[in-house]
Amino acid sequence: MNPMRRKDREMSIDFAYDVIDKSQFGTFATTDKDGNPYCIPVSAVRKDDTIYFHCAKIGTKIDNIKNNSNVCMSFVGDIHVPVEFNTNSHSEGSGRVSDTRFTTEYESAVVFGTASEVEDDDEKLLALRLISLKYTPDDMPYFDAYVSSSIKITNVVKVTIEHITGKRKKFDKSGIEMKFGRME
Repeated sequence: MNPMRRKDREMSIDFAYDVIDKSQFGTFATTDKDGNPYCIPVSAVRKDDTIYFHCAKIGTKIDNIKNNSNVCMSFVGDIHVPVEFNTNSHSEGSGRVSDTRFTTEYESAVVFGTASEVEDDDEKLLALRLISLKYTPDDMPYFDAYVSSSIKITNVVKVTIEHITGKRKKFDKSGIEMKFGRME
């Protein structure tokens, strides 16, 4: 895997974990037996160095991870187009336009790891509980009844994180980009 090109925008591993934790979905990427790429959004949750999501027991992503368990996931956190810096960002006659006029502030995380189906019922139950807490916290009083009737037919995939990077482009209140982990 190639090193991050924009090292000045690299953030800490903890930052990358935070992006995963607050993202509404992640993109899960695999390859098929012929080397063709396949990616799909999934509702993911993280515990330590493991990412979980649930899915069908059969299908393209399951076939692909059985063939090649190496996967990649990407997550996007907060995004913002910083139009507030654009009012006086073009100097008449200079030909220079502000760096903020045609840009987007963003947070992202990229994970490389290995994927497998969760076979252990206790781990599957933990993953489903974490997923439900993230996406449907108000329905937790019904969790045990629902899961007890569906756990045998529910598939959970786990991705063991082997490498993770976090990246951010963000401007401070003066419109100056905050480089290499600088926080407000």
